[in-house]
Amino acid sequence: MDAPGSKSPPNPTPSPLAPRPSSPNFRGPRIIAFMNQKGGVGKTTTTVNLAAALAQLELRVLLIDLDPQAHLTLHVGLDPNTLDHSIYDLLVDPDIGFSDVLQTSGGSQLDVIPADVHLAAAETELASHPTRQIILREKIAPLLEHYDFVMIDCPPSLGLLTLNALALANEVIVPMQAHFLALQGLSKLLETVQLVRGQVNPNLTVAGVVLCLHDPQTNLAREVVTDLENFFTSSRSTDVPWRNARVYQPPIRRNIKLAECPSFGQTIFQYEPWCAGGRDYMNLAEAVAKGNDE
Repeated sequence: MDAPGSKSPPNPTPSPLAPRPSSPNFRGPRIIAFMNQKGGVGKTTTTVNLAAALAQLELRVLLIDLDPQAHLTLHVGLDPNTLDHSIYDLLVDPDIGFSDVLQTSGGSQLDVIPADVHLAAAETELASHPTRQIILREKIAPLLEHYDFVMIDCPPSLGLLTLNALALANEVIVPMQAHFLALQGLSKLLETVQLVRGQVNPNLTVAGVVLCLHDPQTNLAREVVTDLENFFTSSRSTDVPWRNARVYQPPIRRNIKLAECPSFGQTIFQYEPWCAGGRDYMNLAEAVAKGNDE
């Protein structure tokens, strides 16, 4: 049964995957893994709406749902129950390729590799696979040249699915709330990134933190932001993956429209583009698109 005020997502449609316009300066997409071990912090909301904002800037974006909850898939208007194939099949079935799972999410015009509940079994089924840490990277390598950004919604755990995301990504963004306990979780997450960089993916970096559900008026929020900024500043001269990381501006304010739009299978730019949440994600997209080299 649908929640009150919601509607069922439309049936998925395969992506036409038009070639990306060639450019002599194109060196491959920015591949960003969105990670946080704690649920309910705005990770999926940020992955979807930041991707939608980048698409508004006429950048081509691929979304990958690596969370067995399939919240990203639902958020962009795809119904996991009607999919012929999902990322689960891509990971565990050698006969399934990216063209079998790639979808376009209707009005948002985002390309998506969706998930369904079967993905929860993937870690067990892949446990003995010889290249289990890099299966995703191997499977979608031919697809990457079509995009400016690839954005991965990781599960709230540091298991094999997340490891596949980190093996593919060249950047990590951490959506989090400005709470002191969140700082402890960030520390563990950074340790994981450093381990993966040393053993699996030497190109992996931490781009920064996005503050979600943010209330800048509280003393606690201001103190946490100051701690984060001081931590990243102190890392500038060290050889760690987060040496160039930053606290992205603007933070994403708490906004009811951001909470409502997933139940309609829409991004904030389809649902209420001029609300505070829409404006925050558009400004954030402009900051992310510039990169950290400025």
